[in-house]
Amino acid sequence: MELAIDQLLGWAVTYLWVLVRVGAMLMVAPIFGSQSLPMRIRLLIAVVITLILTPMVPDIPAVDPLSIAGLTMIVQQLLIGVAMGFILTLVLSAFIIAGESIAMSMGLGFAQTVDPQNGVSVPLVSQFLTIVVTLLMVTMNVPGMIVKMLADSFSILPISPIGLTPEDFRAIAWFGQQMYINAVLVALPIVATLMMVNLAMGVITRAAPQMNIFSVGFPATLMIGFFLLFLAAPLWFPNLEQFVQEAFVLITEILR
Repeated sequence: MELAIDQLLGWAVTYLWVLVRVGAMLMVAPIFGSQSLPMRIRLLIAVVITLILTPMVPDIPAVDPLSIAGLTMIVQQLLIGVAMGFILTLVLSAFIIAGESIAMSMGLGFAQTVDPQNGVSVPLVSQFLTIVVTLLMVTMNVPGMIVKMLADSFSILPISPIGLTPEDFRAIAWFGQQMYINAVLVALPIVATLMMVNLAMGVITRAAPQMNIFSVGFPATLMIGFFLLFLAAPLWFPNLEQFVQEAFVLITEILR
């Protein structure tokens, strides 16, 4: 009986190491980490993926989870999972930031709604981009790519007290810079065009002071803004596809 209990504890500890990394990533990664998805469902998904991946994980060092080495391993697995999910979240955050810039240019900055991904208030345009990008990610099979990356991560960076290095965190910070660059690329055509529209409205106001520019300019800016969103929509998928590929490449690099 004691042998059976020891074996059960050994198996439970083995699944624990895998569950920590899987759960940490899925709680942060887009789609899986959405606040609209109940916590129990997310936990169930993490447990199912753990049960599937654990038999394929390389040999795990026999370490007591309550020891210093065991706690170090737990912290390392948490950091690895959070880093992987955070990198993918930056892809979606780029479009949220772009939507905020577009909304301010259109005059819709005051129209706020709750973002189901992060649980914070964002402009309506950001919410629209979040929904569109999430659907595009599902179309690109990003959830399947996330699960595959999780499976590969245990082969590239096995479970051990050794984990991410300071250089890896600097690489993640650099990717945050790329997030802002990508947000500018998404929003720049629309924001630049709306700036020209606002300049034209200013010239009209200067030429005809008796005209009530607020009754004409605001509806015109809204209509032109929505029309520009319609025109720019075909460009989002190539941009998203490239940014997702860069995110997975970075994840592979920091794991190595």
